[in-house]
Amino acid sequence: MKFPVEKNKIYEMYVEDIGIHGEGIGKIDGYTVFVEGALPHEYIKVLIVKTKKQFGYGKLLEILQQSPKRITPKCHVADKCGGCQLQHIAYESQLDWKTKKVRDHLERIGGFSDVKMEKAIGMNMPWQYRNKVQLPVGGTVNDVKIGFYANRSHRIIDTDCCQLQHPVNQEIVAIIRDFLHTYHIPPYHEQTHTGLVRHILIRVGYHTGEIMVCVVVNGKTLPHADILAEKLCQIEGMTSVVVNENQAKTNVILGKKNTVIWGQDCMHDTIGGISFAISPLSFYQVNPIQTNVLYETALQLADLHGTETVLDLYCGIGTISLFLAQKAKSVFGVEIVPEAIADAKKNAEANGIKNVEFVVGAAENVIPKLYETQKIQADVVVVDPPRKGCDVVLLDTILQIKPQKVVYVSCDSATLARDLQYLCKETYHLEQVFVVDMFPQTVHVETVVLLSKKEINQKRV
Repeated sequence: MKFPVEKNKIYEMYVEDIGIHGEGIGKIDGYTVFVEGALPHEYIKVLIVKTKKQFGYGKLLEILQQSPKRITPKCHVADKCGGCQLQHIAYESQLDWKTKKVRDHLERIGGFSDVKMEKAIGMNMPWQYRNKVQLPVGGTVNDVKIGFYANRSHRIIDTDCCQLQHPVNQEIVAIIRDFLHTYHIPPYHEQTHTGLVRHILIRVGYHTGEIMVCVVVNGKTLPHADILAEKLCQIEGMTSVVVNENQAKTNVILGKKNTVIWGQDCMHDTIGGISFAISPLSFYQVNPIQTNVLYETALQLADLHGTETVLDLYCGIGTISLFLAQKAKSVFGVEIVPEAIADAKKNAEANGIKNVEFVVGAAENVIPKLYETQKIQADVVVVDPPRKGCDVVLLDTILQIKPQKVVYVSCDSATLARDLQYLCKETYHLEQVFVVDMFPQTVHVETVVLLSKKEINQKRV
């Protein structure tokens, strides 16, 4: 098949829009080309690297006419690392784009119109906001590489500093890098499944200052771990040093077994005055400032008065559950990860919150079974699923339970739009949408929406 462009040839192109992954989009003789790093209203020189039937991909060679929204990235490897896709875009423009992204998904995938939503809620300081980092380790004994994967690959971009992370991470990585070199400990090789050290996981408590370091190994032990712990515990705030065993041939970062080599088996942080114990395997939102905004928004939309029964599905370590429990009659949380539920129960006890119950299991299995056997009811259902969204079996059960309100927290606006379309066919009405920028400098964004039963809205009219 002959295309208007040829692979490995250079063309000039005007960029018209920006795609969902942050890439510039333009046309050459009517043929759509995606170009990473290009911005709308730029005239560029591009090398075609891949062609498909409907579209192709190009490599940005030169900006002939620059967008006024383009800025110089703070990070020296921003154009190589896959972690940040938008550092070259002014922050206010990032917020505009994320707002448009969510609206487009709701309209195009969900079929909604006249959606009530305002501009994405951003940060005053959109840097050094992450409380967690997972760093792949590779290279050789004499040339250890610790950093982040390049975009759409598992090639490690070696770096000592990340502008999104807490500054203490730089000191921790330097200690571990020196430790691996000094004791000739081999880094992991993904292709051959050889070597020992696979990843470094670091968590930092925003409010407590507590630090956890977890070294993931392709084995059962880490040689000279006591020496590493001795060096790390000199850092102010160090609370836990853990070795995690992961000998599986998998892209999953953490294995199931943790061994504490110094300090506690968890660290602590607070959100909205509630204290949380966080283990290496716990899911905990990575942006503490915006997490508080997100959860306060969810609580506001739930509009609880102390008489409601709430289901919190995909509850993790109970973060949203405990927020809701302060205003609800009772909260029932479900989460598939046993370690997270164990943490959730500890968190409830530590905070003296007694009107919550947590159960281990997949929400799409637990809730349908409880509805079938006990006709479980709820006034409000809160869901915060992974990127794939909710299972249709769970959506069907929510429609059977018919809560007055559904509060949907989403990290993927495309699957959100799909699920909302399903829920709003007959039973629910999309009331409000809030976009919260949890991940500045990246293409990711969180959305929280309120669904109300249609008969409620009819009474209001």
